[in-house]
Amino acid sequence: MREVRVSLLAIDEADASSVFGLYTVFKLYAGVVPDTIRFEPTIVAPDSCRGSVIETMTGLPIPLQRRIGEEPRTDIAIIPSLFTDAEGEWRTGRHPQAVDWIRLLYAAGQVVCSSCTGALLLAETGLLDGREATQHWAFSSTFRRNFPGVRLNPGKVLVTAGDGDRLVMSGASAAWHDLVLYLVARLAGPAAARKIARFFLLQWHSEGQAPYIAFREIVDHGDAEILAAQEWLRGHRAERAPVERAMRHSSLAGRSFSRRFRKATGLTPIAYVQHLRVESAKEWLEVGALPVDEIAWKVGYEDAASFRRVFKRLTGMSPSTYRRKFRVIGVETASGKLAATDHRPDGDA
Repeated sequence: MREVRVSLLAIDEADASSVFGLYTVFKLYAGVVPDTIRFEPTIVAPDSCRGSVIETMTGLPIPLQRRIGEEPRTDIAIIPSLFTDAEGEWRTGRHPQAVDWIRLLYAAGQVVCSSCTGALLLAETGLLDGREATQHWAFSSTFRRNFPGVRLNPGKVLVTAGDGDRLVMSGASAAWHDLVLYLVARLAGPAAARKIARFFLLQWHSEGQAPYIAFREIVDHGDAEILAAQEWLRGHRAERAPVERAMRHSSLAGRSFSRRFRKATGLTPIAYVQHLRVESAKEWLEVGALPVDEIAWKVGYEDAASFRRVFKRLTGMSPSTYRRKFRVIGVETASGKLAATDHRPDGDA
């Protein structure tokens, strides 16, 4: 039976849950799918690590099995999800041996993977320069600031790149499911991946990360006039003609308002309102059982078809599909209402 050695990199910033999840699936694989291949996972750490455990940022220790310099052979190296600092920033240059080790493995023809924000350390190697990548959508800003030469696509849940697709990246935290299923399918076939998925209750996030991405408003742009407009729109998103009214509340003329708004926020005023309305609609869909047409009206659309088109464009799925996937079972307010803005709608966005 072929043995595949998998090295799981553990550093101080590692998320223990992804390390343990990946380790468990690989370790128990042969018992679930016998007579195919056997994975042999090992938790490795830089040589500078002292003691027998890695003390992670969450306080949950990860047992250390080998150091990088002691690892005899690796077929697949995986960088798990990593924690950033308290400001959500990734500080480069802290793990030079790990970066060099990853470069050497790739140069030797091995497969190098990252789960979630592990792509931040993978990007430090330079192997992703000029290539497409993915990681947790919430940390896109620090990724792009640190690695402007990488084509980050946070909408994708799994990306392969490099020679022979030997660079493999998965998206947000639970996307290690997609990573391990992809590796099993690649090495042992789709039938083996299906068996593993059923046994461990793992799932492919085939819809990508778009449905999970929360709208993150840019408010640190330094334009006080536009910041005031954003605040007004946030509170009046479902009212009639919100962009026109926000413009009248400002001291800016139409073209100047639109130009400065886009420069500050990265979005046109209409697109900004669409994002706000879709976020409100998500709340209604996740909790409660109101018909989609009524939700469309509550968030600002007289034409439910227009609402459905905007919703699918921004989330990658229809409102009904979103409800089936994300509705919190058994959670609903007594009145069936949410704290969403409820005003007379208009179809201008």
